[in-house]
Amino acid sequence: MKDTVLKISVLFFVITALLGCSNTNKSSVEPNQVNSSPVAENTTNVATSSEKIKFKTEGGTDLFSLKQQADGAKLVDGKEKELVRIKADKSGKVKFKNAADKTLGYVVTAKGYWKLENPEQNKELYVLRNQNNGGLNLEDAGKKVVYQIKSDDNGWEILKPNNQLVYQVKAKEGKTALKNSSGKTVFYTKSSIAPIAFACFGFDVLNREQQAALAYAVNLTGGK
Repeated sequence: MKDTVLKISVLFFVITALLGCSNTNKSSVEPNQVNSSPVAENTTNVATSSEKIKFKTEGGTDLFSLKQQADGAKLVDGKEKELVRIKADKSGKVKFKNAADKTLGYVVTAKGYWKLENPEQNKELYVLRNQNNGGLNLEDAGKKVVYQIKSDDNGWEILKPNNQLVYQVKAKEGKTALKNSSGKTVFYTKSSIAPIAFACFGFDVLNREQQAALAYAVNLTGGK
């Protein structure tokens, strides 16, 4: 009888030990499975930051591109010649330089507006300001309205102060296009960009470098 009890006790001990080893193995595998997800997420983020926003003519020819970089962007022409370097700091200020590393100006972002300044930052050149009606105005240094930017059903209209149409920004079927007052496409992109940021390339009073820097700053905030 004692031998039988002893055998049962030994068998119970062995089974318990085996079950304990099985649970230990499970717990040692599970943390590695949990840690694997962030690696995939980081890889995705790196790919997004290197995206190139291509602008093409109506016929499909590369016109210029905004190359996203870790701390800003670079504007190049259709032949990959560098036109402007754009750098953003943590405060939301955007600095832009030419290919020779000469500072061309700044875009300062604040609640409700984006301010374009000269290289010395002692002169305000233009301000893109949100309006209570949901639109925006581009104002000069004297706060005179240069353009009104109003939303429509599928994009934006860029108008002079007298409401004369200058350009339209139309977003349709994955394509965002800048169209002139006759409805002809000036250029377009299939890349992801906020339509109001794209509209900055229709501000003819700015040069291409200023347009790109302003568009970059507006796109950073999603146009808000």
